[in-house]
Amino acid sequence: MKICPYLEYSFNILGRKWNGMIIHYLSKCDNGVSHFSEIKEELKQITPKALSIKLTELIEFELIEKNIVELSPLSIEYKLTEKGIELAKAMTPLSEWAHKYGDCEE
Repeated sequence: MKICPYLEYSFNILGRKWNGMIIHYLSKCDNGVSHFSEIKEELKQITPKALSIKLTELIEFELIEKNIVELSPLSIEYKLTEKGIELAKAMTPLSEWAHKYGDCEE
């Protein structure tokens, strides 16, 4: 049996800590857009350094884009790309499965 390379690609992204949660969070924001501080507030356990690394990683995967809105004071938005939006949609069945079988507190 051979592992599907497409599934392996997907898990290479989603299997990395925080990536799925960042994508999920942005998918729930208005227009898929949020600021660093808002993402950090939502994902309370992530450090600012780790969040910065993860956002850069997701930009490299072309799942989010970084937009400078203002220079003074500096204002940066992070937004899901079309590819990121499609991945967020693909995560919905996983969320439904976890809702049915997971032992999670909401």
